[in-house]
Amino acid sequence: MTQAQPSTQTRPFVFDTEFSDTGAVLRSGAFTPTKRAYAPAEVEALVAQARAEARTAALAEADALRSQALATIAQVLTQSAGALQAAAERHRAGAADLALTAARVIAGAALTRFPHGPLKTALETLSDDVEASARLVVAASELDDAGRDEISRLCADAGFPGLVVFRDEPALPPAAFVLEWADGRAAYDPASAEARIRQALETALAADAGHAENLSQGDL
Repeated sequence: MTQAQPSTQTRPFVFDTEFSDTGAVLRSGAFTPTKRAYAPAEVEALVAQARAEARTAALAEADALRSQALATIAQVLTQSAGALQAAAERHRAGAADLALTAARVIAGAALTRFPHGPLKTALETLSDDVEASARLVVAASELDDAGRDEISRLCADAGFPGLVVFRDEPALPPAAFVLEWADGRAAYDPASAEARIRQALETALAADAGHAENLSQGDL
């Protein structure tokens, strides 16, 4: 009867160090006994190493938290910048609209009190162009005798020595006029001037917001 060999799994101890017949160690075992006692110098070295490792870990965690915080701040600033830019654009547009409204009221009051003010300015500006002409045609609406006399006086004050011819144009709004002479023409319409000013202002606001367009051409 063959006796069964005991299993290695049931052996309480396994020695994996291999010796020769003479007792020399051929292969050392992997077992390393746990050190139970440390010298004071070794304890200090282990503590210093633990502190260094803890400091390194803490600094790495702080850097990670700082990077995350900076990324969050950058995201919030980007979102806030867009909102602030939109608010600033609305504020500029509102301020411009308010300024145009105030200018319209002031200009309307001025034209009501001095209806021939723009014509006087035009005659003074165009004096060098019309002084050599023999005739100047002035087209306007609601030209009564008093208005014609005033315009004739304005032409004389501007240095125009020729004949002033009046043409009534009922379709023209108050304070609007058309000047025609031998080799030139000039016109003024308060509503058209306001529209061109508004268009130029809106274009400037769009350009400031990053949507540049060509400014409208033509005299105001």
